Amino acid sequence: MSVAQHLLQKATHGPYRALAHALEIVPKTLAQNCGANTIRTLTALRAKHANHTDANTPCTWGIDGETGDIVEMDKKGLWEPLAVKLQTYKTAVETAILLLRIDDIVSGSKKKDGDKNVPKPSEMQAQEAQGQD
Repeated sequence: MSVAQHLLQKATHGPYRALAHALEIVPKTLAQNCGANTIRTLTALRAKHANHTDANTPCTWGIDGETGDIVEMDKKGLWEPLAVKLQTYKTAVETAILLLRIDDIVSGSKKKDGDKNVPKPSEMQAQEAQGQD
């Protein structure tokens, strides 16, 4: 939530804003899974992160997965290793790039063939019927 909060403060539009909204899915899912009121819990968590003013210490407010309460994670003794988050972000970005490359390849092959070689649905059904005989 802290990373999403910083991204929303800096970016007004574009991919950074989309990434910030995607990062908010994690606490939202956690709140849903533990039976908390999702909207109220996320609003309170956003407020805690927005009101954090000490630039020397990280904001450690989060959702307790057992009770659904908003707690300070450092006082609760819950820490998420940075290596896990970095690997998760890296995998997500690599997956997005892979999907964009596949989309480019498919789009490029359609442009290369042109519209004249694309069979109509009725022609495709006729070809399939001939192949089954």
